[in-house]
Amino acid sequence: MNTALILTIGIPLIEIYLFIKIGSQIGALNTVFLILTTAIIGVVYVRYEGFNTLKSGLNQIVKNQVPVYEIISGATLAFAAFLLILPGFATDLIGILLVIPFTRRIILSRFVKKNNFKNKKENSKDYIEGDYEDISEDNDKKI
Repeated sequence: MNTALILTIGIPLIEIYLFIKIGSQIGALNTVFLILTTAIIGVVYVRYEGFNTLKSGLNQIVKNQVPVYEIISGATLAFAAFLLILPGFATDLIGILLVIPFTRRIILSRFVKKNNFKNKKENSKDYIEGDYEDISEDNDKKI
């Protein structure tokens, strides 16, 4: 089956199951309050971590380095904010794991290892090869 189809059907089923189980334990209003609280606190913390990532990326640029980790981390934080805004306990848990720098680094390193991204800098050159031709003004003649 298609992975997108499984996720589209599976995630809401898991969230509904968790709503029912947790709601029966702590009550409906407390469940709604908990969902809203995790969304608000999560988005505020994502904003804080996003600014830290932006600051780190600017430091990398000042050092004349490409901020690869910071770019990937920023995209991960945007995805985490999306997950935290969605109502649900499973998406909140995944979003919180992606926001915390320690777990985000672990998740991203496993993703990179799994997909076998290789450093392509080994074949790169610090110069551009090319030919040139000197064009002088003597060739410009009036007709």
